[in-house]
Amino acid sequence: MKRRSVLLSRFRSFLSLKSTLANNTAWMLAGQGSKLLIQALYFIVIARSLGAQNYGAFVGVVGFVGVLMPFCTMGSGYLLIKNVSRNKDQFAENWGNALSTTFLSSLALFGVVVLISHFLLPADISLKLIMLVAASDLFGNGITQICCQAFMAFERMKWTASISALLSALRLVAAVILVATRRNPTALDWGELYFASTTIVTLLALVLVLMKLGTPVFGFTIRATEIREGLYFSFSASVQTIYNDIDKAMLARLSTLEATGIYAAAYRIMDVSLIPVSAVLTAAYPKFFRLGVDGIQATLRYAKPLMYRALAYASLVAVGLLISAPIVPHILGMEYRLTAEALCWLAVLPLIKAAHFFLGDALTGAGYQGLRTAIGSGVAAFNVSINMWIIPKYSWRGAAVSSIASDALLLALVATGVFVLYRRSQHLAPQTEAFEARARV
Repeated sequence: MKRRSVLLSRFRSFLSLKSTLANNTAWMLAGQGSKLLIQALYFIVIARSLGAQNYGAFVGVVGFVGVLMPFCTMGSGYLLIKNVSRNKDQFAENWGNALSTTFLSSLALFGVVVLISHFLLPADISLKLIMLVAASDLFGNGITQICCQAFMAFERMKWTASISALLSALRLVAAVILVATRRNPTALDWGELYFASTTIVTLLALVLVLMKLGTPVFGFTIRATEIREGLYFSFSASVQTIYNDIDKAMLARLSTLEATGIYAAAYRIMDVSLIPVSAVLTAAYPKFFRLGVDGIQATLRYAKPLMYRALAYASLVAVGLLISAPIVPHILGMEYRLTAEALCWLAVLPLIKAAHFFLGDALTGAGYQGLRTAIGSGVAAFNVSINMWIIPKYSWRGAAVSSIASDALLLALVATGVFVLYRRSQHLAPQTEAFEARARV
């Protein structure tokens, strides 16, 4: 009877965990689904109104700032998720640390962007546009990101999804205002509205966290080990931005703004198609840290069924991108006729990304963020190196080849790392059990 009650208790616990993930995933899918629809409309409006050249200038700046953007939080949001998901009483202190770190880091990085942009971006991109994008993405998006991560730490994905959807909604409103008030809008015109919409969402997100979760404690007490771990998270996110987005900035510098716009439009469509996978990743992220206490075996066991489902979805996406590619110029305008070809080149990326996302989170949850960062840094260096050679010769087609090669290399290295660590943990487990048995005797 006692055995039956224990089994029943475990089964209920299992169902509770499953329903928590399902509930959180449902919220993220609802939020990301709304975001998907809104971003599709917002992207069409902006791409059509700006044209390939102005759109290329804007995404070139976004790609450039994006490389530094992960350092604006110094990984403090990820530390907040890790610490609070394990102990809710640590929220106020971690929340205060995240806000302080983000403000000070963003201030320093803003100065860096202004100083080096002259050397890395085309001269015909205005400094004002660079400053508006830098302020939006470093201060605005940085603070909005840690607000989302605060709710993630409590697994209250309803609010994380709401903030994310709100940001896209206000940018759609801003895009409509741009079209309504400007006959031939420039990248700078869009930059001003981009900054305004980001600022509004940042303030609303801050108020929401204060009302729902509580006030911060500004003690700024971070252990040296957490500073190092936070830097790992920042470097990892930055190198991910490099092999995802630096090619847009390099295209703007080494090729033409028109080529940048053509390629960026195709990459944006591919990226948006992965939003459902992103929803599952976000919902599952806190649990990776909780399971990580038991090592790589536990996180990999959790990641595998999620990854298989993501791969099935990504296969459908790849087919859908190939079929729908010829329609793109009729929606965005004939300036983007080559975007259809670019989309066919990039159709394989959802499959590769769906695999390395979950394997990478298995490493992170088990405490191997340093390894994940090292792998990502190597891939980022490879990406930049090959782009320096291939973009001047082959323009956006070279950037597409570089993206596929970089993501494939990342998948191979992450999978190898997971496999080696998993085999090592299997080898050590019997020795640990034998040692514990002798200690009990």
